Amino acid sequence: MSRKDVIRGAIDGYFDGLATKNFDRIPFADDVRFRAPLAPGGVHHPIDGRDAVKDVWWAPMPGLLGAVKCTGVYFDDELTGAVATGEVEVMTDPPVQLRVADRFAINDEGLIVEQENHFDPRDVTNPGWQNS
Repeated sequence: MSRKDVIRGAIDGYFDGLATKNFDRIPFADDVRFRAPLAPGGVHHPIDGRDAVKDVWWAPMPGLLGAVKCTGVYFDDELTGAVATGEVEVMTDPPVQLRVADRFAINDEGLIVEQENHFDPRDVTNPGWQNS
């Protein structure tokens, strides 16, 4: 299996876990460092450890997630990880479609050791969003 296949497999596992609302499908390393704008403290306060990510960030996710899909994977030059783009539907009232670009560092075993989530906060329901 190539290094790109290992990285892609971890990213596919992440998006599959979101889509199926199954945390155990996400290949987080036990000592993962996770940053997300939609977590307590935002990206400036990482969540350390798989159990903490599950307890803090993941806890509300199953009730919020709608359709999820990965739209692209862009590998770094050293093949230590990648940025994956995607679309994540958040089931608020009304539902919101997030366009995400998440950064992943993947170890040799195919586990996510570091992740930082990013999303475009512009209102994609507004026809003028492309001009903002």
